Amino acid sequence: MSGRGNLFVISGPSGVGKGTLVSMLKDAEAAWVSVSATTRHPRPGEVDGVDYLFMDKQDFLHKADDGGFLEWAEYSGNCYGTPRDTVESHLEAGEDVILEIEVQGALQVRGSMPEAHLVFIEPPSMEELEARLRGRGTESEEAISKRLQAAKVEMDSKMKYDYVLVNDDIESAFEELRGYMEQER
Repeated sequence: MSGRGNLFVISGPSGVGKGTLVSMLKDAEAAWVSVSATTRHPRPGEVDGVDYLFMDKQDFLHKADDGGFLEWAEYSGNCYGTPRDTVESHLEAGEDVILEIEVQGALQVRGSMPEAHLVFIEPPSMEELEARLRGRGTESEEAISKRLQAAKVEMDSKMKYDYVLVNDDIESAFEELRGYMEQER
């Protein structure tokens, strides 16, 4: 590979299937998937350094104050951020990089790296999104309600993205997303 890699930012509401799509891309593409830092507690089966870099809030905010994140946001009471140094080093090495981040963070990336390709994943309906969130079985009623409210706000931002993809079938969504990435390379 020669030259600088491409940065692809994947976002959309919680429960829309971003993680599944990014895992499928990781298996199929020659792209590096950035590991975000977060202050939330690990879910069952999540591994530090693989799924997220789990940090306490004080350390996270200190790193944010030092400019150590490409973007960061507080979402549903927890902080999430993308470590700047690792993303830059992979791009400089000519690798494509995928960020799976929330809308606030994606728009921050757009501001600091306008060459980034922003992709918004949306559910076929809000009812389907609610069913997916409930199907996880990992969150309280209050958390589900907060995520659905946040999803309504996030959906209003989709027109700020370069590409909008409806995830009504995971295989079709994957093929469409992969095709978009190949086109933009």
